[in-house]
Amino acid sequence: MPLPNSYLEYKHRKHGMDQHHYGWNPADRRDRIELSSGEKVHANIIVPLEFFPLNPPASPFKHPGAMKTPYPDLRHFTTRDYGNRVGVFRILEVLARNDVKATFAINAEIAKRYPPLIKAVKEAGHEIAAHGVSTAHIHYEDLSIEEEQAYISESRSIFPDAKTWMSPARNESTRTLELIKQAGFDICLDWEADSRPLKMNTEAGSVCAIPHYNELSDFKLLVDRSQSEKEWIYQIVEAANYQANLYEKEGASSFAFTVTPYVLGLPFRVQAIADAINSIKTINGVEFKTAQETFAAFNAITR
Repeated sequence: MPLPNSYLEYKHRKHGMDQHHYGWNPADRRDRIELSSGEKVHANIIVPLEFFPLNPPASPFKHPGAMKTPYPDLRHFTTRDYGNRVGVFRILEVLARNDVKATFAINAEIAKRYPPLIKAVKEAGHEIAAHGVSTAHIHYEDLSIEEEQAYISESRSIFPDAKTWMSPARNESTRTLELIKQAGFDICLDWEADSRPLKMNTEAGSVCAIPHYNELSDFKLLVDRSQSEKEWIYQIVEAANYQANLYEKEGASSFAFTVTPYVLGLPFRVQAIADAINSIKTINGVEFKTAQETFAAFNAITR
């Protein structure tokens, strides 16, 4: 039986992209770009500080780091809590020792519960990005616009000066980009559609999507795929090397990767952060930057 014609009908089918946020712009057909500083690659370290409830909702899905076993899952709960109480301070120390500034994506619930932690991040000079309410407050299509606005408003009220946004679990509805722009955010860390910051168009104005590679996340590689710390370091450094080697052909680029306090903040793993940083620093033209610094540098040449 042949397929009905309706099966082949798709209103977005056209030359180019099937969504309106960014245009069709293949890397091999676009102009090179050069930063005024001459830097080849910006590397962004993203440190998520997240609150995980002991009994998370299953709808629309559980956050990838959520509890795994029947209530009360104290093993996973206390591991996550360890990250916010111990692991993150090890990461802060490594960053300070190596003179690197990171972007800390923080749930509003964490800021309410751990004020001294927020103070430590600020005093160290790191960027703070709003990371939604908590891991139990996922943005997705079945939320009403009022519900999603309330999530964003709560996060904005806790972080009134933040310019960068990252959704819990990096999940969005089709309205999220427009709603965060309306709330005053200029940068989003949910997307990884390019190797340079990408202008995302919305009815409220544009949002800059800084490439954030889930495939380089410590949680993805060390926990989900059971890789070693050496393998994680190799892949981070290889990403920096590869993009730097493309500079003459494609111009400046950027990439972000996640360092999770309850994963790499453990005592037998934390040295891997320093090893990765030191290896990347040997690559000519690659510099560590915060999300805001990367946005400012690339935005200056694309106006």
